[in-house]
Amino acid sequence: MSSATTNSKIIHATRQHVYEALTQKEALEFWLAPDQMTGKIHDFDLSVGGGYTMSLFYTDNSIKGKTSGNEDRYTSTFIELQPYEKVVHSITFQSEKKEFEEAMIMEVFLEEKGKDVTNVTIFFKNIPAGITPEDNEAGTKESLDKLARYLENNNRSASEKK
Repeated sequence: MSSATTNSKIIHATRQHVYEALTQKEALEFWLAPDQMTGKIHDFDLSVGGGYTMSLFYTDNSIKGKTSGNEDRYTSTFIELQPYEKVVHSITFQSEKKEFEEAMIMEVFLEEKGKDVTNVTIFFKNIPAGITPEDNEAGTKESLDKLARYLENNNRSASEKK
């Protein structure tokens, strides 16, 4: 039986800036990697039907990844790209373990909550059996916190250049 999770966070940035962070390689490498992990995107095609292959590496080498060693590698395919509103991915882990073979869906919704304030909601469905909903929620919370930090740092840098 597949499971689902939902996480939301208010981020002090415009929907445009948040959408850009959802669709730019360098931003994704930073914020998609939960705490205690680093990210590396190997290829990137921002189009419906396109996507990317990403490796997440545990900084603690004693933790075993879903793919090999300390690595979780997955392929993400963009199913829907609605600028400033929604991004939908299909995510498939590269693993020989059956409990990770099912493709999960990640839907990201952006809702304007005021001037330069966006509510970001990430909904996962069809989570593979090898990932507990609790672990998925915890990792998504960490990623949302990193997304907020990424946008705050970029907004600060942009305003300092003016």
